[in-house]
Amino acid sequence: MASVKLVNIKKVYPNVETKKKTKKSKDAAPEKKVNLQITDEGVVAVQEFSLDIADREFVVLVGPSGCGKSTTLRMVAGLEEISGGELYIGDRLVNDVAPKDRDIAMVFQNYALYPHMSVYDNMAFSLKLRKLPKDEIDKKVKEAAEILGITEYLDRKPKALSGGQRQRVAIGRAIVRDPKVLLMDEPLSNLDAKLRNQMRAELIKLRQRITTTFIYVTHDQTEAMTLGDRIVIMRDGFIQQIGTPQEVFSHPRNLFVAGFIGTPQMNMFNNCKLVKEGDKYAVEFLGKKVALTDAQNQALAAAGWGEKTITVGIRPVHLDIANEGFAARIDVSEMMGSEMHLHMNIEGQDIIGIIPTAGLDLDTVKNGSEVHFTFDPSLMHLFDPETELNLI
Repeated sequence: MASVKLVNIKKVYPNVETKKKTKKSKDAAPEKKVNLQITDEGVVAVQEFSLDIADREFVVLVGPSGCGKSTTLRMVAGLEEISGGELYIGDRLVNDVAPKDRDIAMVFQNYALYPHMSVYDNMAFSLKLRKLPKDEIDKKVKEAAEILGITEYLDRKPKALSGGQRQRVAIGRAIVRDPKVLLMDEPLSNLDAKLRNQMRAELIKLRQRITTTFIYVTHDQTEAMTLGDRIVIMRDGFIQQIGTPQEVFSHPRNLFVAGFIGTPQMNMFNNCKLVKEGDKYAVEFLGKKVALTDAQNQALAAAGWGEKTITVGIRPVHLDIANEGFAARIDVSEMMGSEMHLHMNIEGQDIIGIIPTAGLDLDTVKNGSEVHFTFDPSLMHLFDPETELNLI
């Protein structure tokens, strides 16, 4: 199909109020308001966005509301004008190419189906506009319906379908065109939890059956982790990290990524100390000293770190209940079936631990109980509180 390349893409929405104000000097720092950067040009929604997407790759743009992910997707689609940078689909520069000529298809959050048309006609509509032969249209529509499991609904109107069925029709309408790139803007956000799980599985099966490059936008990190070959994590219009699901989970680039990826989010401990004893490093926090592994020692030494104040991050799934270790009080214990979510307090700080229930004495983890927890030092994340970057 096609690769997609974004080179220093920027999106600025002109701000009328800003233009009316007295012109600032060139050296004046740009204003920030409600997570958006305000400059003399206007409101900067996306900036310095560079990404190479390989042919048939499934890339997910994820981040909180207002981070610029949907704006980026709409620029790829041609629905938003690009303020700066270059966008290539295949080897073709498409900055000024009309959406209909980019050979892309888009699936929207609200399905955007024609209510007066049947499922068949909704799926066939774009093919009819291209004046394809009727037998070819029929073949493409029925093949897509079979892939998506909606063959029995072809004669129905959208109002007679469930939310999940409507979304399959919307996806079917997109894939009948055999687009080079399939864009999806939070397509599962209107579905309930059970349907979202089912549709995630359907999308994984779908990408194995069609030869299309996927760009998928969501604010749901579970969708991002389960669907994407690579994840692009965004914040305030900037890319924070690009990597595989395992990379961003196991080695978050900064504090934002560490807190955003993972449910429940990572436990953070501020005002900890990175100390050196000879050529070995250790971390002092919560009144104890934890020696680091050889791999961590080598990485810290290679980066030239000395003793400093740091922030330590430990994921809830990496905490273990033990007979000795760090003492904590359980405020709330939540039984989740195969695991317990323990909301604990240690020295006035709230933390969460996820503990498997297999072999666990449930009487020891009741509300108000005193417990001890430990963790593998190799699973600690060390951050610079000033730059917020991971030390290694």
